[in-house]
Amino acid sequence: MTRTPYYLTTAITYANGAPHFGHAYEFISADAFARFARLDGKDVFFSVGMDEYGQKVQQSAEKEGISPQEFVDRVAERFLELHAALGSSYDRFIRTTEPGHTASVQELWRRMDANGDIYQGSYTGWYSVRDEAFYGEEETCVGEDGVRIASATGTPVAWTEESTYFFRLSAYQDRLLALYEEHPEFIGPDSRRNEIVRFVSQGLKDLSVSRSSFNWGVPVPGDPEHVMYVWVDALTNYLTAIGFPGDEAGVAKFWPADLQIIGKDITRFHAVYWPAFLLSAGFAPPKRVFGHGFVLNKGHKMSKSAGTGLDPFWLIETFGQDAVRFFALREIPYGQDGSYSDEAIVTRANAELSNGLGNLAQRCLTMIAKNFGGTVPDPGALAAEDEALLAQADGMLAAYRPHFAAQRPDLAIAAVFDVVSLANGYFTAQAPWTLKEDLGRMGTILYTTAEVVRQAAILLQPAMPQASEKLLDLLGQSSGARMFADLPARLAPGLALPEPKAVFPRLATPKEDV
Repeated sequence: MTRTPYYLTTAITYANGAPHFGHAYEFISADAFARFARLDGKDVFFSVGMDEYGQKVQQSAEKEGISPQEFVDRVAERFLELHAALGSSYDRFIRTTEPGHTASVQELWRRMDANGDIYQGSYTGWYSVRDEAFYGEEETCVGEDGVRIASATGTPVAWTEESTYFFRLSAYQDRLLALYEEHPEFIGPDSRRNEIVRFVSQGLKDLSVSRSSFNWGVPVPGDPEHVMYVWVDALTNYLTAIGFPGDEAGVAKFWPADLQIIGKDITRFHAVYWPAFLLSAGFAPPKRVFGHGFVLNKGHKMSKSAGTGLDPFWLIETFGQDAVRFFALREIPYGQDGSYSDEAIVTRANAELSNGLGNLAQRCLTMIAKNFGGTVPDPGALAAEDEALLAQADGMLAAYRPHFAAQRPDLAIAAVFDVVSLANGYFTAQAPWTLKEDLGRMGTILYTTAEVVRQAAILLQPAMPQASEKLLDLLGQSSGARMFADLPARLAPGLALPEPKAVFPRLATPKEDV
């Protein structure tokens, strides 16, 4: 059976500092979407990586007295460690300093040039080193300390005058507006789409796409005095990852990308510049670009330099991978901003994981071990209340799938826990522990409950791969029986189960050091 290709990317991380939870949030969500697509039977290619060129990296390396390559090697290693700690299931970790990426970016440039969209001139205007972005006069203002800043990001800008190559972005205004109108799903959520449509409708200016004031970047073909603007270089990684320009089969199989997950602050680069570059070079735009919101700490976007970063390694060490992933996907409506607190993650995990799903699984499986020799009981004749609960469980996938497909994992997970809550109510009302004189009825209740736990565990794999694996192991499910396609099946009566163990420990809020 041929599986449908599915290509998913995160934004590649700028190699200028240590990871914080804002990075982890994007990795967790994208990984969940990749796992969802795999479990739904698709042939997934999931790419992540590092954006390693640019003036900011060169300046940071100079401050430390090391080469830019040494600097980015160190940063990349830490991000690899974060992906491992989060359980990220990526297929490709791309680094823009790879030789193959240089060939990819230069080939894209040649194609844009051959299309007549590259010309040489000089740039005079405002530039933010921190954002690696050019800003028009109307996009800047004077900050409280008298320093001119980018209005949208608050980062300092400097007046820049240098020789540059330009991309004819203005020539793509009408084609981009047509793309947004004909494919409203191209940008998500709708609030991001509306922002981009307004921006492009106001008129596009040609974009400076090279720098000649520093040399840490991909050289412009035929003019080594210039390196490419970091966003031309960075965005092309999505093609490099699937084999461009040498692997035509890989590109044909996976391009256009099905879903590109990014932070909302870089939507313009991905929804305006990127599709224009692609159209110029003869490629179709990606099918969907989704700009997620920020996880706020102390009311601010997480940033190490601003003192609002949150160490994701500490979070995982303190609360565990499952709780951290669950909080990220369940607590915050995806696409909107949300807030982190220790109390919020503990409350959410204890209420729904420990007290909810974990307690239900533990009580049910412990009773099966004690009363049925650790084998799945025969369900026998189902009563109306048993059939009603199983019908709710059987309907979970239909409620869950469209939410995940629309990048609302919070709603998908909520649909599962609605049924888990019903199952807990059913278990309490049926009180199987009182039925030691009626093992037939007890077996029916335990079987029904275990089947709900099985279905919930299969559906929760994208959110909590470790915990879901443990639950499915406790239910005796083989590694080949954990796809969404396996949900219509039922637990096999007589199946031997391992000794039950608690999967979700109760969490406590860490005490502050005095």
